[in-house]
Amino acid sequence: MTYLGEDIGKLGFGLMRLPKNGEEIDIEQTKQMVDMFLKAGFTYFDTAWAYKGSEEAIRKALVERYPRENFQLATKNAAWIECGSREEAIDQLETSLKRTGAGYFDFYLLHNLGQSRTKVFDDFDLWSWGMEMKKEGKIKHLGFSAHTNAEELEEIINAHPEAEFVQLQINYADWDNPSIQSRKCYDVARKYELPVIIMEPVKGGMLAKPPAVVEDIFKEADPDSSCASWAVKYAADMDGIITVLSGMSNIDQMEDNLSFMKDFKGFTDDERKVLDRAAKAINEIPIIPCTSCDYCAAVCPMDIGISGSFAAMNILTLFDDVEKAENQVMWSVEKQKKKKAVDCIKCGACEEACPQHIEIVRELERVNEAGL
Repeated sequence: MTYLGEDIGKLGFGLMRLPKNGEEIDIEQTKQMVDMFLKAGFTYFDTAWAYKGSEEAIRKALVERYPRENFQLATKNAAWIECGSREEAIDQLETSLKRTGAGYFDFYLLHNLGQSRTKVFDDFDLWSWGMEMKKEGKIKHLGFSAHTNAEELEEIINAHPEAEFVQLQINYADWDNPSIQSRKCYDVARKYELPVIIMEPVKGGMLAKPPAVVEDIFKEADPDSSCASWAVKYAADMDGIITVLSGMSNIDQMEDNLSFMKDFKGFTDDERKVLDRAAKAINEIPIIPCTSCDYCAAVCPMDIGISGSFAAMNILTLFDDVEKAENQVMWSVEKQKKKKAVDCIKCGACEEACPQHIEIVRELERVNEAGL
C-alpha cells in the first residue's frame, strides 16, 4: 500500500513495549524481531522521544544493521513533557536523531495532541518549525497523534492543513466508546481525506485477552486464531489506513502478528459478522457512559479527576486489569494534578452539570471502593 509516496505494509512495529532483560531492553531479541518483520515484507517502525530506551534500541537493532532506504522510521515530539521553552521542545528532534542515528525521520509526529497539550505545540509554533525541518530534510512527513474527541480533532485539522497524516486510537472496543470516540475521530479524518495510522488496535494488550463473552465468540468462529489477531485485522480492514501499529513485546507476539498479516487481504463477510457480534457483546457490558466533556470538573470544588477516574473504572470493569486501571489513574488524574475519587465531598455540583445524567457521586464511590 502506498501513502504519501511511501510503500508501507499494513502492519507497523510499535516500539513502545520492547522485550526486556531485567530492567533493560533485550537488544538481541529485538534484533530477531526486526529481522522477522523485515523478512516478512513490512518496513514501518514507530518509536518516540518519550519511550525510554526505545530510540537507542532501534539504532542498535535496525539502523546500524540495515540500509536506511530499507525501512521507514517514525518518532514523536512530546513538547508538553518538561519543556519550559521552545528551544527545549525543538531540541527533542536533535536528541532523537542522535539516539537513533537515523539521519532523518520518514514520519515525524507532534505527540499526543488533545486538551491542554494542543496549546503547547501552538504556543511554541512547532508546526511552522516542523515545516522548516521538512525543508532541511530532517523529516519527510509531518503529522500528529491525538487522544481527543472528534470535535477537537476537527479543530486541529482545520487549524493545521500542513498535517499530512494523523495517528488515532482505533479498536473494536473503543469504536463506539463515548469517551474515546474511535468511530467519530476516524470519520473526521476520512472527511478531510487525512491518512490514518492506527495505534492501540489491541488496546495496550487488553484485547489479547478480552472479556470472556468476547473470547468465546472468537474461539467459536476460529479456535486456532488468537484474540489479538481479530483486533489487529479489524483495524487493518479499514479504508484510508497507512498502517496499523502493534506494540510487540516478544518473538511469540511477532510470529503471531506476521502469521495473519503477511497475506491479509481483508475480512470476509462471515468474519465481519463475527466482529460485529464481538463488538456488540463488549458494548453490552455496563460501563460508566462518560464522554470526558469535563463539565463536571469545571464545577467540582475539590478539582477531582472525574473523567480520568471513570476511564480507569471502565478498564477495570471490562478487562479486570488492575495494573492498566491504575496506570490510567496515573496518567489522567495524578499527572494532571487532579484529586482522586476518595476526595469527593458529595456536594452534587457535578451531577447538575453532567449532560449524560451520570450519578457521579455514586460512581466515584465505586471507584474509591475499587481502590483507584
